[in-house]
Amino acid sequence: MKNILIAPVITEKTASLGSDGKTYVFKVNKAANKIEIKDAIEKTFNVKVSSVRTLNTKAKDKRVGKYTGKTKTYKKAIITLADGNAIEI
Repeated sequence: MKNILIAPVITEKTASLGSDGKTYVFKVNKAANKIEIKDAIEKTFNVKVSSVRTLNTKAKDKRVGKYTGKTKTYKKAIITLADGNAIEI
């Protein structure tokens, strides 16, 4: 089994998204699909997942002095848990 979950995404935007206590955002493997992500979350954290939404982030232009480059792209999964479940991050 490939490593599906890479890391939680902890930003101000994801914190406000998860203010209800049921929504969490994770950085996941690019090859993983929604069913694999759901199974990985349920097995890892012992919770019930109600929905999974995924998106591929785009590279942003960054500049340091005269040098330009791009940030890395990654796949992000927005997880909504069923009522009565929570993840401690």
